Amino acid sequence: MKWRRTLLLMGTRRYPLRNDYVRFPGSIRSHRLVGMLSRKCSVLRLFFFCLLLAFTSLLWLQFSCSTEISRRVHERMPVAPNPCAHEHAGISKDDPSWGPHTLALVVPFRERFDELLNFVPHMHEYLAKKMIRHRIFVVNQVDHFRFNRASLINVGFLESGNDTDYIAMHDVDLLPLNSELDYSFPANGPFHVASPDLHPLYHYKTYVGGILLLTKEHYELCNGMSNRFWGWGREDDEFYRRIKAAGLQLLRPSGITTGYKTFRHLHDPAWRKRDQKRIAAQKQV
Repeated sequence: MKWRRTLLLMGTRRYPLRNDYVRFPGSIRSHRLVGMLSRKCSVLRLFFFCLLLAFTSLLWLQFSCSTEISRRVHERMPVAPNPCAHEHAGISKDDPSWGPHTLALVVPFRERFDELLNFVPHMHEYLAKKMIRHRIFVVNQVDHFRFNRASLINVGFLESGNDTDYIAMHDVDLLPLNSELDYSFPANGPFHVASPDLHPLYHYKTYVGGILLLTKEHYELCNGMSNRFWGWGREDDEFYRRIKAAGLQLLRPSGITTGYKTFRHLHDPAWRKRDQKRIAAQKQV
């Protein structure tokens, strides 16, 4: 039998006298294998395309969310005052009206970064408006022992150097709000800024904590603070006795009419508990 023509298409031979195709067994397997491979390649390509599309979408979503969150945080975050705002306002620290004395603001500190971020710009602006030369010393306790506030204040006194001539023992969670409070050089004796009739929490007569100003000479007369008090409290009560033993007169503000609203207290006892554990005869000491 003669062929007029022969067509070879994907392993298939076509007879000219008939309209259908005659497929041989080997050709059937090859055709099915090629079809399956083609379908698998198409599925894989589609899968990887979808995967790439999803990954790109996630990246775009992450970028959009981060940008939006940053924008909202920036809008809600209070703008920190410019440390040199008083200089830009035409006031220079070389101006003799600033006075000859420099205050060392000693801040005993441990893990209160939220309070510190409020404290430093607030105090800088507050003291600059009062034209008080100052340096802020944040004394950070980085060991794993109990908090020792008095020891940190002693360290701050030693580190304050010769370019400061009086210190302020200043809690990081107590911000002065009344501009009439006096932070000037306490030549006549220790000056308790956060007096019992103004402090929002502690009102007993012998209280000298919170904010206390002393000259370097007076601090040395008291022999500093006792290093024996670990945990919260008692060290300022003992320092009151040192002031009296040194023969110094304790002074406090007068004429302040804002009462317990004179200061802003940042401490939140709901999430920051104080270490009030007592050991041995700590109160008697």
